[in-house]
Amino acid sequence: MGGAGEDAKDVAGEFCQCLFYSATALARTLNRFAEEEFAPLGLAPTYGFLLMTVNAHAGVQPTRIAAIMQLTPSTITRLIEKMEAAGYLRRKTAGRTTGVYATARAKRLDAKLRAAWRRLYERYARALTPEFSQTLTREIYAASETLQKRGARPDYS
Repeated sequence: MGGAGEDAKDVAGEFCQCLFYSATALARTLNRFAEEEFAPLGLAPTYGFLLMTVNAHAGVQPTRIAAIMQLTPSTITRLIEKMEAAGYLRRKTAGRTTGVYATARAKRLDAKLRAAWRRLYERYARALTPEFSQTLTREIYAASETLQKRGARPDYS
């Protein structure tokens, strides 16, 4: 008779046919890799990507950052506030427009942030192959865009 391990394999095998399950499992693994690569900088990966975004686009508006990072505006506001308090970012308001700027501290960190991002890519590309990594990235991004644009609401009637 099968043990608990075999039961788990049966359920996982069934769940592996589900995009949500598989994408979430992949996201957890990639998140762990990203956390390990950005940890030496003392930053979570999301903060690293925020700083790289602002370093590349001085004066960028928070709504644009939200679109680039595919996060909600309220999440971006919280992230910016934390990075501002830590001395990495500053906001300037002119009229009704707020721009976000990198401080010298964030600018000095940019090469190290990009190196962590590169190491992250190299880590998963070694495991999956560069070609498959790039293809998978394009396909996942395209699927995300399609679901956001055309994701139908369920009909519960």
